[in-house]
Amino acid sequence: MTTKITPDHLSRGAVVYVRQSTMAQVTGNLESQRRQYDLAGAAKSAGFGSVTVIDQDLGRSGSGSMERPGFEKLVAMVCTGDVGAVYCIEASRLARNGRDWHHLIDLCALAGTLVVDPDGTYDPRLINDRLLLGLKGTMSEYELSLIRQRGLAARDAKVRRGEYRFALPPGLCWNEIGTIEIDPDEHMQEAIRLVFAKFRELGSARQVFLWLRTANIKMAVMRRNVDVCKMEWKAPAYHSVMQILHNPIYAGAYAFGRVGQRTSIVDGRSRKTNGHKKPRDEWSMLIYDHHPGYISWQEYEENQRLLLENAHMKKNCDRKSGRGGRALLTGLMRCGRCGRMMRVFYGMAKGNAHRYQCRGDDAHVGAGLCIGIGGVRVDKAIALACLDAVSDRAVEAAIFASDQVARSTNDTIAAIERDLEAARYEAGLAARRYELVDPAKRHVARELEARWNAALERITELEKRVEEKRASLAAQPKIDRTMLLQLAQDLPAVWNMPSTDTRTKQRLIHTLVKEIIFELDGATNEAVLLVHWVGGRHSEVRVPRVKTGGYPKDDVPTTAVEALRKLAGHWPDRELAVSLNRMLCRTSDGETWTTVRVRDMRERLGLPDYDPSKSDGKFISLAKAAERLGICLGSARTLAEAASCQANRS
Repeated sequence: MTTKITPDHLSRGAVVYVRQSTMAQVTGNLESQRRQYDLAGAAKSAGFGSVTVIDQDLGRSGSGSMERPGFEKLVAMVCTGDVGAVYCIEASRLARNGRDWHHLIDLCALAGTLVVDPDGTYDPRLINDRLLLGLKGTMSEYELSLIRQRGLAARDAKVRRGEYRFALPPGLCWNEIGTIEIDPDEHMQEAIRLVFAKFRELGSARQVFLWLRTANIKMAVMRRNVDVCKMEWKAPAYHSVMQILHNPIYAGAYAFGRVGQRTSIVDGRSRKTNGHKKPRDEWSMLIYDHHPGYISWQEYEENQRLLLENAHMKKNCDRKSGRGGRALLTGLMRCGRCGRMMRVFYGMAKGNAHRYQCRGDDAHVGAGLCIGIGGVRVDKAIALACLDAVSDRAVEAAIFASDQVARSTNDTIAAIERDLEAARYEAGLAARRYELVDPAKRHVARELEARWNAALERITELEKRVEEKRASLAAQPKIDRTMLLQLAQDLPAVWNMPSTDTRTKQRLIHTLVKEIIFELDGATNEAVLLVHWVGGRHSEVRVPRVKTGGYPKDDVPTTAVEALRKLAGHWPDRELAVSLNRMLCRTSDGETWTTVRVRDMRERLGLPDYDPSKSDGKFISLAKAAERLGICLGSARTLAEAASCQANRS
């Protein structure tokens, strides 16, 4: 035993600190764990009666960018003065950064705690030992930085050549010569291709997810553990569909570094978080046509554009996709004055009216609205323009639509048949396992028999689903192509059919129109719509605006005096003031009417005041109406205003 370990150290006990940097080391480098745990025996051999093992930091890096509860516990125990020696396999186990290392050494010097490793025993209170410990900590930090630098340089070199191997998504795999190829499993191939085909058909990732759920089609999911990689077939999840559509690997491109790390300062320490997506120009490497893909790069770009349009909460100045509302031009109308996308506001009257409105710079209070227009006439005008544009291809579209009806059901049947093929293989495998077991070994035979029965039940279920789908397909009425072609010649009739939903109309318009620039022509009182078609052409559509606020020339507006002579005595002064203001009557000095002004004018004209007791029963006050209806006065006033507006319209 070294002379540096005194009876005082032995009376306080020892602490053995065990750490490994990653979970792969925890599961694979078992010899390093064994050596570290053996330090407890070395501490007891040295004479320490109490030995504490701290191993909460297994799988945690010592670089300082990750929380280490075990190290914090070690520091707390040293501060109490109950630790006589800290055992570690090497300096790098305690810390890989200078801050944690020197902080621990300073505390050990203050508490009189020794640091023990296989090379010797060090007393931080001695200057020579302090110097050696400082060098060990510096070398440990430098070693980590050097290893990381070498590893990243070697990895980046392979990435630039497209040879660096990483975990691939389902449907792709690495072959024996180190290149990426399509997975030979046809079941997996068809499942991935079905996602892309349905997205091109439905135009929405969520609709693809709902269709897969409705059809009860399972998707392949890769379950990765530390050293285990297993493929499982599960019900599709929304994020799984989005990962397939967003991953450029499926388009034959070698993409690396699509996500990165972010470092933040938390409680004076650096903390790194992973999984932050980066823009495409910041990816580490992107190599086109690197390997066979499920779609082309052009299709991938088109999918990304469509997904971006579907994300209505991103980039307010970009066009948006249709989402099934009553407005046909959602996400296409752009203000011709400020360049912002116009919003859609749906009216409350009968649920039919809607309006396109540019809010302008609504981020600043008082900036006001820009321009707007009612949407019914605008939608009809653009719909007619689109129908005229596609009238030449109407017959071809009608034939394609007739084929699409059966194609969706056939896709579902094909997907179920692939599941049935996989289920039959699983049943055969379960049968072979059951036949190989000794029947007398019942505790094993029962489990294998149950698995075999479950596989057979799965086959029966899938076969029943296939029969039901085929029966429903056969039961569908035959499509009369002659009638279909006749309808194709009359596109407005098809467009206005009740069975044609708004989402279908929106998708058609978004396919033809890139965007619509909206402006108002005050001279002609028209809305000017500049239509930018997808093919690059432009056309102008003018829609007459509804004329409001005009009076016939032979009618003389009612004056305030005439109105007061007719209404005085039937309504309180407050209601009279509201009515006069709505009739656009003004006082002699051009001011609006108030309760006080109405009372003064009524008294000058000698008109009677409102007396509820003398009411003829035809009129009641708002307060009385609110009391009878059981609502507040503000709600009654709102109802009265709405009724007045409706009466003025009629």
